[in-house]
Amino acid sequence: MTRRWYAIYTKSRNEKKVAMELKARGVEVYLPILKTLKQWSDRKKWVEEPLFKSYLFVRIFDKDYLDVLQTRGVVRFITFRKERVPIPDQQIEAVRAYLNEPDPIPITETYFEPGSHVRITRGTMQGLTGTLVKVRGKHRVIVEIEVINEKIFLNVPRSFLQLNPNVP
Repeated sequence: MTRRWYAIYTKSRNEKKVAMELKARGVEVYLPILKTLKQWSDRKKWVEEPLFKSYLFVRIFDKDYLDVLQTRGVVRFITFRKERVPIPDQQIEAVRAYLNEPDPIPITETYFEPGSHVRITRGTMQGLTGTLVKVRGKHRVIVEIEVINEKIFLNVPRSFLQLNPNVP
């Protein structure tokens, strides 16, 4: 028996509370947090928000399923055809790496069109595939990656990409 990562869906704005409750029960939890600058009419403030609204990840043995499901604030496990689906360690590590990316800006001469299917070939996101959404200046692009049926948008150096040969 090995522990595997699963995504769980929580009540709205309960991600942090659920994560704390599960940690108190001894469950390994990963709640990706993104620091963003919010603007109000009278001030600006840096706030920490979940990268995926109403989602968090748990690494459990199969026997821990019901215990997690019965935690206050947990709505359900993310399923496919009514079966909970384990998330590969590589995807969890890719999300962690994305949040820790120092944001370098190398130079490249390759040009990509929006809508191109691309593969990230360097850096901490290496191996992920997605769709190029937007070109941002000479050196940066926005790539859409799908994780747990949610889309995240990565701002990566253009030099880290190649056309994905596995997608026409």
